[in-house]
Amino acid sequence: MFIDTHCHLDAEEFGDEQAALVKAAHDAGVGRMVVPSVARANFGIVRDLCKQHPGCSPAYGIHPMYTDGALPQDLTELREYLALPDTVAVGEIGLDFFIDHYDRARQEFFFVEQLKLAQEFDLPVLLHIRRAQDIVLKHLRQTKVRGGIAHAFNGSRQQADEFIKLGFKLGFGGAMTYSRATRLRELAATLPLDSIVLETDAPDIPPDFLERGLPNEPQYVPHIAQTLVELRGLPLEEIARITTENVLSALPKLGSAN
Repeated sequence: MFIDTHCHLDAEEFGDEQAALVKAAHDAGVGRMVVPSVARANFGIVRDLCKQHPGCSPAYGIHPMYTDGALPQDLTELREYLALPDTVAVGEIGLDFFIDHYDRARQEFFFVEQLKLAQEFDLPVLLHIRRAQDIVLKHLRQTKVRGGIAHAFNGSRQQADEFIKLGFKLGFGGAMTYSRATRLRELAATLPLDSIVLETDAPDIPPDFLERGLPNEPQYVPHIAQTLVELRGLPLEEIARITTENVLSALPKLGSAN
């Protein structure tokens, strides 16, 4: 079995096709999917989606790119969702210094407050770290959590080692499938295999084998895993077993989910 550790099944690109997406994933051998929220507005949407579709588990958080519209009282509602028994992580949270005109202070405020909630509920976190790896690491050292997953990892080996020291697994997905992504593929080939988990970030970060313009989907995880097969020289079944064990280590509540 494979696990997609990061897919936004509620994205508007998918319309109302979630049942078909989940079935296609199951048919491809993807038995579980983690569905993170990005803002207060979709907490309930993510919860309902995960209750309706087998193998889907929710995470709740305020994404850094949505902090401009977030209010402090959103954290109060977030706390209520994090207390629900089927919540597997706090996420998607973090920092994004790639976007234009970002409000760094506002992003950091919401990130730190959500790390405190992760501490309060002893939940792992799903991290967004685009162009912000070192600052994210600084906050993780100051506000310690039980680990989680650094989503769409694309940093240096030194940064990777620091996330691993702090108890995090590293998410690899469609970007790894591009032959020109030499640094990322080198990381995938040489990092400790017990630090790697698989993801799609559906509908985003489409893999190299997908026709341009089509959305990424959870069913493509095994195909993405083929890149690890090539880079590590291991059978697909072994990659599936190890990466699944890694996910269940990072997100322990996923093992007892529906």
